[in-house]
Amino acid sequence: MLDIQNISFSYTENPVIKNVSFTINKGENIAIIGESGCGKSTLLKLIYGLYNLDDGKIFYNEKPILGPKYNLIPGMPYMKYLAQDFDLSPYETVAENVGKFLSNGFANMKKLRVQELLEMVEMEQFSNVKAKFLSGGQQQRVALVRVLALEPEVILLDEPFSQIDAFRKNALRRNLFKYLRQKGITCIIATHDSTDALSFADEAIVMRNGEVLTKGNPTKIYEDPETKYVASLFGEVNEVPTHVLVPYEDQTHKTLVYPHQFKMVPESNLPVKIRRTYFRGNHFLIETVYKRQLIFFESEIDLPLEQEIFLGLNYL
Repeated sequence: MLDIQNISFSYTENPVIKNVSFTINKGENIAIIGESGCGKSTLLKLIYGLYNLDDGKIFYNEKPILGPKYNLIPGMPYMKYLAQDFDLSPYETVAENVGKFLSNGFANMKKLRVQELLEMVEMEQFSNVKAKFLSGGQQQRVALVRVLALEPEVILLDEPFSQIDAFRKNALRRNLFKYLRQKGITCIIATHDSTDALSFADEAIVMRNGEVLTKGNPTKIYEDPETKYVASLFGEVNEVPTHVLVPYEDQTHKTLVYPHQFKMVPESNLPVKIRRTYFRGNHFLIETVYKRQLIFFESEIDLPLEQEIFLGLNYL
């Protein structure tokens, strides 16, 4: 088990991580989500032991994780950390990069292991290509399986799919998280992509300004967000006066509503005018205005601009 106890850290005077605490069980996949600069990447580096803590403690299986002040070579041997800069050797081939830390004592086994990993990320045909000739997305795929080569107990991934093409990303994610579960590898992924949290994570940790706002089941966080900030991490969200949706005495109370939770109705207390439409493949995202406030909802068909319509909740 990974146990983070009230840790704090600062690069200068201003704290970047503030009294963060949580635990992660073996084999769990945890997604850390939050806006840029909220401390996600720094938290991963602290867990790996790249920095010295200002306060607090980190334990793995009841053994302390210590920073460079206590270790000649920073980082824990049973962990692997994938940074956003990939850290590949540009003049070595893809196969050499992936097998860099594998033993040469059993050459055939090493070759098979490298091939297995490259097949996972569909890079086997680039085995003999030097890393410097790869695209950013290809380098990221190679870096991803390199940290898996020795099957670490814990893997820390910092935006691991950020440069990978959308059409390849979904299959890669399925392959990766299936592999991690089969091997019982604990995974912590810092990500901007809500799909990583909703589709694959056992739990999500929401961060803002170096603090943990909430931790729990991604589905529950999505369906019942505590704040507009939390909801906005999963896409567009509307903050609507509650009394225009349902009878409510407090005129200042507001309700968070995702675009797909709205529907057009014959009449309601929420009249809006259509300003723009955005084609999203299987639906249109409709931008409307209500008393100078933007309201978004989803429609199966495109709608005329400047048309006035009424919106209601589709689950009432």
